[in-house]
Amino acid sequence: MIPSVNDSGSRTIGLLAYLYGPGKLEEHTDPHLVATFDSMSPDPGRDPNATLKDLQQLLDQPVMALPQHARPAKHVWHTSVRADPRDRILSDEEWAGIARRIVAATGIDPGDGQPGCRWAAVRHADDHIHIVATLVTEDGHRPDDYRSGTRAQAEARLIEKELGLHEVAPGDGTAAQRPTSAERHKAERQGRERTAREELRETVRRAVAGAAGEEEFFDRLAAAGLLIRKRVAPSGDLLGYKVALPDDRNKDGEPVYFPGARLAPDLSLPRIRERWSADTGDQNAGPVEPPSRTVPGGPSAARRRTASAAWQALIVIERGDEAVAAAHIASAGEVLDALATTSAAHTRAELRAAAVAFERASRSHVRAERGHDRALRQAARDLVHGGPALGRGEDGASTAMAIDMLFFLVTAAIHWHAKKGHAQQAEAARRAAEHLRAAYRAAASQPLGALYQRGRRLGRPLLQRQNALLREAVPELAEQVLAEPGWYALAATLADVEAAGHDPADLLAAVARRRELATADSVSDVLVWRLRRSAGLPADTSDTVTTDRATERTADRSGQRAQSRSGTRQRRP
Repeated sequence: MIPSVNDSGSRTIGLLAYLYGPGKLEEHTDPHLVATFDSMSPDPGRDPNATLKDLQQLLDQPVMALPQHARPAKHVWHTSVRADPRDRILSDEEWAGIARRIVAATGIDPGDGQPGCRWAAVRHADDHIHIVATLVTEDGHRPDDYRSGTRAQAEARLIEKELGLHEVAPGDGTAAQRPTSAERHKAERQGRERTAREELRETVRRAVAGAAGEEEFFDRLAAAGLLIRKRVAPSGDLLGYKVALPDDRNKDGEPVYFPGARLAPDLSLPRIRERWSADTGDQNAGPVEPPSRTVPGGPSAARRRTASAAWQALIVIERGDEAVAAAHIASAGEVLDALATTSAAHTRAELRAAAVAFERASRSHVRAERGHDRALRQAARDLVHGGPALGRGEDGASTAMAIDMLFFLVTAAIHWHAKKGHAQQAEAARRAAEHLRAAYRAAASQPLGALYQRGRRLGRPLLQRQNALLREAVPELAEQVLAEPGWYALAATLADVEAAGHDPADLLAAVARRRELATADSVSDVLVWRLRRSAGLPADTSDTVTTDRATERTADRSGQRAQSRSGTRQRRP
């Protein structure tokens, strides 16, 4: 149940006309009162003799009783209270009780003999009500409605439990400010899918991802087409910034600017500077990625480095100091933004949705200690500067590899937030993980399909060897892996690992031990990407001239030598 408080109105009659009207964003059905301050106010929806003017004059009476100079300029308090779509349909009596509890909790009408404001609750849909009040009490004073939105949310959590409704995760004050109803209506009139505030927040977040300093940050904002205003001190020092969409104008035709702090708490200039100031120095950059057989630069190399950085961040989030872990979780959001910006069309929508969802998970009351997250921030920078990736070949396969590791990183963030009691952040990270699953399926189908076909073509003796190797290296996972379709892709990868000069059993055991696999849809898929990354193998093999027969003969001779050393004999088939 979500209360959405807005106390900036100045015309009671205008709000009542909307509530009893046909509706703009949704159809209004049977508008009527479910509760009022006196339980006997005129209802224009059910009483044919009552008018909107009658109800407006009754509500505004304490305001009009004040001298002209003492009347507040904006005296209309308004909140909608909306049930979750999964909840049952509540009766008018239940909504009446909810309305009375909300106005009492917010100080609009506290009860217990205390003077209250006049209010009315209108229902014009099954799933929500609107409460309208005038902000002058019966004795002519301003009500004690300080932080009424927060108080309404706290009361809604109690109502949910008592009525057996879906329980919404409680907030902690670190969420980005939601668009106002006026902003939503404006977006609807202009034919926008999102409000200007939401579009600006995403654009600024992407501009921050991996940026090395102010100049690059503002260059990115300008390149994205935003209007920028900088706030400069008399000394010439930059104090802050505002951004606007070129086509978002007010009634006077002027651009509507939003300061960074109004877009999200971590997008103010001082908070962004914390990332830049901590990027200098050698602070736990982490081990260097194994040598790769891919090209040294470009999108695929950036994605491999991203997978390595995500791998190291997992350890920090699970075992590190909470302030350092919070920094890595925040920087994971930058990596998701950068990956969404530079990925191919068939994965871009899901990656963008994952980045938008994870934005809420990147902030909490645990203050991030910047600097230790340099590897992740560098990965975001590499992704941006590596340029757009193709949806096929090494670019597509390394994208799947990066998404696979980022999924486990986001899963670690879910567990971290859950242990800290950060309900909203944990839920946001779960949504991001689901979008990453979908993006992974789109990215991995082609490269894993090629590996699968290679595995199917391996000779029976080599497949039997890989089977035995799997049981030796990871006996606890062997039966599950062998039952998965991805087993053949893993068998082909084990052959590639051995052909590259590695011990496949040792490497397989090592990559399986390092991180949990319970949340993986396919354990074999995860092992494929971990092996190929750790061994420095190309992520994509679809264009490789197949040498599996030579690989089979090499592996067979290796197997013979190993058995000969152990005093056994192997008969060649």
